[in-house]
Amino acid sequence: MLFEDGWATAPLQWVMGALGEDQFARMAIDPGLVAAVDQHAAVLRDTIPLDPEALGDYVLGFLDELRDRAWVFDGPLDPPALRLTAACWLAREHGFLTGDLPA
Repeated sequence: MLFEDGWATAPLQWVMGALGEDQFARMAIDPGLVAAVDQHAAVLRDTIPLDPEALGDYVLGFLDELRDRAWVFDGPLDPPALRLTAACWLAREHGFLTGDLPA
């Protein structure tokens, strides 16, 4: 995952395109991945309000920190990738990625 243009403008939209869709496909066949993503989603639900702005701000800050640490998603799901997948899953489940939302 490279931090291309757009990641800071609409972080949820960007991470969904860069990581989320592929991970959702993997979740369909990997119950262990589903469990891991669910655990990360639970942490997010307990940590921040679940609205598009709060989740988008969280993802923006998380991505900014990952970028500063030169983190690269290279396939294996490490904790940052699981957290981003959970954020994508929550955004999709709550309808935050529909319409013209700048999430």
